[in-house]
Amino acid sequence: MSRPPKTTYKTTNWKSYNHALRQRGSLTVWFNPSMQWEAVPSGRRGRQQSYSDAAIQACLTLKVLVGLPLRQTIGFVASLLELSGLGWSVPDFSTLSRRQKALDVTIPYRGSNGARHLLVDSTGIKVEGEGEWHTRKHGGSRRRVWRKIHLGIDEETLEIRAVEVTSSNVGDAPMLPDLLAQIPAGEEIATVTADGAYDTRACHDAIAARGAAAVIPPRRTARPWKPDTAGARARNEVLRASKHLGRALWRNWSGYHRRSRVETKINCVKLLGQRLMSRDFDRQVAEVQIRAAVMNRFTALGIPVTLALG
Repeated sequence: MSRPPKTTYKTTNWKSYNHALRQRGSLTVWFNPSMQWEAVPSGRRGRQQSYSDAAIQACLTLKVLVGLPLRQTIGFVASLLELSGLGWSVPDFSTLSRRQKALDVTIPYRGSNGARHLLVDSTGIKVEGEGEWHTRKHGGSRRRVWRKIHLGIDEETLEIRAVEVTSSNVGDAPMLPDLLAQIPAGEEIATVTADGAYDTRACHDAIAARGAAAVIPPRRTARPWKPDTAGARARNEVLRASKHLGRALWRNWSGYHRRSRVETKINCVKLLGQRLMSRDFDRQVAEVQIRAAVMNRFTALGIPVTLALG
């Protein structure tokens, strides 16, 4: 059976989307005068924090955007505060480094109307080691360290709604329940779309527990599971439909092609840097979460609206 023709798309809001792309590169930085820059006393014994979590996240956000080390980041933020005339003090680099390890990063999102369609995928990002060219030319050293970033995005708004960071030896499928747990229980999830690596019992059971439908292609050697859980029964229906229609038609019918949007979002996250600057794992988690917050702010400025031409 021949494959269906490839669908082409046209951007219908190019004028506003073009303006949003320009705004992403704007150097205008606004500090809200009503922002709680200094920390509120906790009332507990011991030394109190001098700066709020919002102030630390603001400094680290500029660090990620500009790609500066900690000391240069302090100088950059100090100059911006001086130009704005706010008169706020700037945390030193050791304070930023210490607070980053336990920072509760706020990832903004607008939310979508109705049930969410969650798109899930993962990728690796380098921490230590030579570049790819040096590895191909001279061979890689033993000190090549990678981390895996697991993302879940909302298909409608293209915002990152769930993010996890693990070591490189953790698979994709075991992290799906943790990604679903980051979506509030009150928010309805209609579908969860992922590749064949997530075709496991644990993933299908976690998706069924949220009342969602799994759009996950079964493996080519897949066999029906024992229908003892709701996830197994739903997966058997997907297997039956893919064998009846064929894999190509099933992907087109189920909307599996939407998963390419999370791959595009992963590429956007890596545009902020092909490797992580932090060396401690907890700081690496905070760095990835700040990247997710930056991408959501970029997305809020505007996204393309496409129309299928055929």
